Amino acid sequence: MPDERSDRIEQLYHAARERGPDERATFLQQVCAGDEALRREVESLLAEDADVRSFLETPALEFMKKMSGEDAGQSLIGRQFGPYSVVSLLAKGGMGEVYRAHDTQLQRDVALKLLPEIFASDAERLARFQREAQVLAALNHPNIAQIYGLEGAGASRCIVMELVEGDTLEERLKRGPIPIKEALAIAEQITEALEAAHEKDIIHRDLKPANVKITPDARVKVLDFGLAKPLEEPIRSSSNSPTFKVTATDAGMILGTAAYMSPEQARGEKVDRRTDMWTFGCVLYELLTGKQAFEGQTVTDTRAAILKTEPDWNRLPTATPAGIRVLLRRCLRKDLTGRLRDAADARIEIQDALISPAAVEPSTSSTIPARRARLRTIPWTVALIAALIAGVAVWNLKLSTPKPIARTVVTLPADERLVGARVPAAVLSPDGTLLAYTASRGGIQQIYFRSIDSLEARPIAGTEGARSPFFSPDSQWLGFANGSGKLKKVAVSGGAPVDIADGFYACWGVNDTIVFTPGATNARNNLWQVSAAGGTSQPLTRLEKGELDHAWPEVLPGGKAVIFTVFTNTNPDDAEIAVQLLDTGQRKVVVKGGTYARYAPSGHLVYIRNGTLLAMPFDLKRLETTGPPVPLLEGVQEGPSGVGQFSIANNGSLVYLPSGTGGADTSTLVWVNRMGVPEPLKAPPRPYRLPRLSSNGQQLAVSIFDAENEIWIYSFAQDTLTKLTFGAGAGNLIWTPDGKRVVFASGGSGPTNLFLKAADGTVDEERLTKGNYPQNPGSFTPDGRSLLFHEVHPTGMEIWVTPLEGDRKPRALHQGATPKLSPDGRFVAYLSAESGRFEVYVQPFPSPGAKYQISTEGAREIVWALNGELFYRVGDKMMAVEIKTQPSLTVGKPHLLFQGYVVNRGEGVPNYDVTADGQRFLMVQPNPQPAASAQIILVQNWLEELKRKVPVK
Repeated sequence: MPDERSDRIEQLYHAARERGPDERATFLQQVCAGDEALRREVESLLAEDADVRSFLETPALEFMKKMSGEDAGQSLIGRQFGPYSVVSLLAKGGMGEVYRAHDTQLQRDVALKLLPEIFASDAERLARFQREAQVLAALNHPNIAQIYGLEGAGASRCIVMELVEGDTLEERLKRGPIPIKEALAIAEQITEALEAAHEKDIIHRDLKPANVKITPDARVKVLDFGLAKPLEEPIRSSSNSPTFKVTATDAGMILGTAAYMSPEQARGEKVDRRTDMWTFGCVLYELLTGKQAFEGQTVTDTRAAILKTEPDWNRLPTATPAGIRVLLRRCLRKDLTGRLRDAADARIEIQDALISPAAVEPSTSSTIPARRARLRTIPWTVALIAALIAGVAVWNLKLSTPKPIARTVVTLPADERLVGARVPAAVLSPDGTLLAYTASRGGIQQIYFRSIDSLEARPIAGTEGARSPFFSPDSQWLGFANGSGKLKKVAVSGGAPVDIADGFYACWGVNDTIVFTPGATNARNNLWQVSAAGGTSQPLTRLEKGELDHAWPEVLPGGKAVIFTVFTNTNPDDAEIAVQLLDTGQRKVVVKGGTYARYAPSGHLVYIRNGTLLAMPFDLKRLETTGPPVPLLEGVQEGPSGVGQFSIANNGSLVYLPSGTGGADTSTLVWVNRMGVPEPLKAPPRPYRLPRLSSNGQQLAVSIFDAENEIWIYSFAQDTLTKLTFGAGAGNLIWTPDGKRVVFASGGSGPTNLFLKAADGTVDEERLTKGNYPQNPGSFTPDGRSLLFHEVHPTGMEIWVTPLEGDRKPRALHQGATPKLSPDGRFVAYLSAESGRFEVYVQPFPSPGAKYQISTEGAREIVWALNGELFYRVGDKMMAVEIKTQPSLTVGKPHLLFQGYVVNRGEGVPNYDVTADGQRFLMVQPNPQPAASAQIILVQNWLEELKRKVPVK
């Protein structure tokens, strides 16, 4: 039996270890009795133990000299390493030294992780270091220390990483016990980091308190993915390494910290993401108890404890939630087949415990016999009376006990992915019986209905390309915005959609008034109102000095006031929540530092900030808050537009998207031929948007639509992805005709204006325009001397042209959006909604002249290829039309090329590009979401928890 043989190996190992080196060979020869496999197992353990003890017994000074060289600890301080000025040494370890350095270009402090000199001659270690850079570059998550780049100077190599301030979890644990709620909040963020890494098939392999930092603002950062490696990477032998005597598999065991090793690491076996779940269980146990789950005086003792013993479960605090106790046991199962596999499951369990922390008291079985003995002495009459009293008490208790909170995970089908990074993706009907969500299936974006008591969802006819669902107060109608910027409504019972008005996002009040924003967020919108039956729209709010945008309205109960978010810049954390009377226009700010406020029937205002739901008592008559904000639920998705992905029904139910679900899902860059057949690029999956090919076709500029929303450059020849902008929050982009620079839109603390930056990153960005309205770059003249762009005004969009030489004074051309010049620069194509929906028009440039309508069934996303063909999108359809500009304008008939490849941005700018010959399209293909990510969380009777945590006077 395997267990018996393991016991035998361990017994012989300990017996041999107590003998001197000269006696061991004879001893093993006798006790193994010809079993060579048994003898080799024991000798392997003894050899490994000798290596470990040799390492542990090496004097610290001698060890550091071996690891770093005689002067490594001081050689870089004060020196310039590329653009980085080294300030101080932060730490040393087996995988490198870490320095604090100052980035002289971007004026920020960073961490430099330097490869020790002894590693330079070891190909295996050098490869591990380079692999760390590649692994970290694939991870971009708020709970993971970010990598900025890879630098080299001479024979030295270093990774430039985010400098994370604060204490490590190890340091925090040394200061004393951590309260359960705080411990679970820390653990939840660790699971989010692991979940993000596991989604990219990356495992950490050395998770421990020393590799977890807690920033001053309570943000958890998981550090040092230096031992992580892609799951599919083959295990290679390191027998040629001059400094290791074990295989690469064993190296994972030795490099992992002993107390946090999984059983498979301790045995030197292959690891997978379940190894991380074991180490997470060890960390969670230590968070709750202040003690390590497995302890020993030596590495060998610790390893034996991991393989043979269970943690002391009695150390867990009495108030530990029952679900957390179960989670710990599932994480720390020695058998891989029974161990928890996914970090997402752990995260959901922790979030559930934070919402409703039901604890399990320890059993007090010793008191049971005494109780039974006393009961036997009670006369039957007294027992009967007691039973009657107890029955009445139970009945009264049932009448007064709040309804239990029930939590359900709604998992979307494998072929569906949630859609909605900047707008709500899922909402509950006011009566709490129906869930509406936006999803993409087979390239078709559509709104789906799902009854709360049903397992099936159904698509709503007529909502193809739609977004931003919202319900009528009686739950009988669903409103939405279609792909052409029209607000529509459709009966829940079925029927054709009905037009309401032009708009981007809306809410429906009890007085049958619909309040809406006419354009995307951060586009200088004020709020408008219109009857739910349609008609003329009227302005409702007015932008005051210093205000950028009004967004996310909700008509309050009674229909006399509307609450909404006021943006003064593009950062949702700086937003304010205001309330305004519908009749007088009087308004006041009720919350500073929050967005997307919703009124709960319990008398609370619920809003989001930094992915956390907060609530405060709200007086509906006086329209003011009556208490401080209280955090309720962390890990709720918050979009870059400030949208909170949650919805509250009148029956007390809450629905929300956990962080990592929905709009920022990953996609793949693909070449698509004219038949619609894709060919993926080698670029790693990311949330790509707005791909743009350079004029020579050798590079690609693309926006990565994550928390930072920056521009990256992809080299086709080198198969590398390099970050171009830092802190710009970049939007739409185009190349200069020479392919050397990129123009992009960026907002910062105001409306988005246009900036220019060299594609190789050698020159700082340069501001091209300065305006009061959001701008989007459109097209360059063939000589590169002038730039066409469009501005978004509250009443429409206007095309401008600015010279890049001389005074650079822009001049207005005409109404329209996304201008694209013909290859010879004699005509401009653009979008205009003058007919009631967006269509493509062409007219002469630069002098005005007759305009020609090109499309007839709606249009978005214009691209004019160098071969003269013009392409545009209608929903998920790729349309093409041949246009000749010489000797005069000749326009062919638009025809369909293919369908699919939709990643909706809710705007008209092209989310694709085309080669010069018009034969291939560079497109963004959505990746199927893992089941763990495609989830909507439903919490029934959630208001009971809200009332308990935030009492209303």
